[in-house]
Amino acid sequence: MSFDMIKAAGALHEANIIDVGGGVSTLVDTLLLNGYKRITVLDIAPSAIKKAKARLGAKADVVKWIVADITEAEFAEMYDVWHDRAVFHFLTEADDRKRYVEAVRSSLKIGGHLIVATFSLDGPTKCSGLDVVRYSPQTLHAEFGDGFQLIEHQAIEHVTPSKVVQKFVFCRFSRVS
Repeated sequence: MSFDMIKAAGALHEANIIDVGGGVSTLVDTLLLNGYKRITVLDIAPSAIKKAKARLGAKADVVKWIVADITEAEFAEMYDVWHDRAVFHFLTEADDRKRYVEAVRSSLKIGGHLIVATFSLDGPTKCSGLDVVRYSPQTLHAEFGDGFQLIEHQAIEHVTPSKVVQKFVFCRFSRVS
């Protein structure tokens, strides 16, 4: 779903893409395999970044890796696509969500695409023992505000390695101001 939404955003191979919370996700593998050249992966866990680098081997050298808390990260460049699968819903404090939105606004180009996947309204209330916030496309849009236009959304059921079904909503927004 993530890769499909990146393609639907019209991201060219030269697009500057950031995967927030990308850690051990294989999205970076898929992007590299499909010819994308400007990829940044941000994760709070150094161990997750280390595993991803080891998995990619020499290909890891073409990826920018950032170990940081997204609510404190500062970005030196502008992105065409901001992707987040399962970080935003862990931000249970309004101030943390506000800092996240400010990070997006300061580093996503006008006309760029924001792709966020969170637990849906009928998703779990906790994940890995941590509280989460659940969203509909409309409530997620409200978090980011009028500077973003909701382009598409899709509900999916994610099956965890322990066979638990978790309901997600994937949303793609375009930054309009």
